[in-house]
Amino acid sequence: MGDLVPGVERIAVLRANALGDFIFVLPALDALRAAYPKAEIVLLGAPWHANLLRDRPGPVDRVLVVPPAPGIRVADPGEADGQVDGFLAEARAERFDLALQLHGGGANSNPLVTGVGARVTAGLRAEDAPPLDHWIRYVYYQHEVLRYLEVVALVGAGATTLVPRFAVTDADRNEARAVLGDPDRPRVALHPGASDTRRRWPAHRFAEVARDLTGQGYDVLITGTPAERDVVERVVTEADAPVRPLIGALSLGALAACYADCAVVVSNDTGPLHLAAAVGTPTVGVYWVGNLINSGSLVRARHRPIVSWTVHCPVCGADCTRGLYPHREGTGECPHRDSFVADVPVAEVLEAARELLP
Repeated sequence: MGDLVPGVERIAVLRANALGDFIFVLPALDALRAAYPKAEIVLLGAPWHANLLRDRPGPVDRVLVVPPAPGIRVADPGEADGQVDGFLAEARAERFDLALQLHGGGANSNPLVTGVGARVTAGLRAEDAPPLDHWIRYVYYQHEVLRYLEVVALVGAGATTLVPRFAVTDADRNEARAVLGDPDRPRVALHPGASDTRRRWPAHRFAEVARDLTGQGYDVLITGTPAERDVVERVVTEADAPVRPLIGALSLGALAACYADCAVVVSNDTGPLHLAAAVGTPTVGVYWVGNLINSGSLVRARHRPIVSWTVHCPVCGADCTRGLYPHREGTGECPHRDSFVADVPVAEVLEAARELLP
């Protein structure tokens, strides 16, 4: 492990991507807080981070919103690109002592972190990325939690936990209660969406799980974002049971409170699954084997990953053992987005859920 950086009063941490990505970095942020207890930790994040983390207990003191830029983050609707120079000038005025790149391989993010002007920089470096003061090689197959703990260890921040923890506030609970009411029986949540359709277990299989759990007397919620409306509605229709759809009805904080009150959450490998685990709820996650290596829960007392061992594209047979994400359109690789987890049996998911349910 590296040495602590002397005289650190303010730390910048770049992590401006999606919900699950933020959950994975929480143990590294906890390690920074323990190593530098008097320093201000500023997340260089997206607008949704600012909304979610405002007045929330945790290792992040403040969010500085990074503008949309290639390899950093995609613009929200109505948000303008091209504000990076102004952002960097604002960041340099903060006089950061330490800037950490916990965002990815670094081709785009390392120049941004260097541009913040901190005394010391540290982070990840892929082959096409410029170096930082302290860096470790970005290797695709590594668990995300451990990846970022290795980075903060470069500046003397040893791990204090391997398990991400996310705080639920009274405001979150009040919002969730206003939408859901008080529970009159144990609740279960199913999340059938995922931004990448290759990570989606078929809707009809979620419907079978919903029908079974409803028949056992559970209050079954089907959660989803507005972009996932179609798949949520398919699950509700095919379940043919009194389940409750929740499509964009809760803020992220209230969704965390909703999951915290559930006996189990069954989900694809996507942000809500990792949020549920971070608030202490037992989970059953459906994973493609490659993603299990990078993002599966590191513990098994309360979490059950159910794995598909599919390694070839179901459409064209392309070998995807190098990971799904390097195979993008325009790269000469497999362009198909059919599910890689469709073969996971319903019986296996239900057996795991029953093990965890009270």
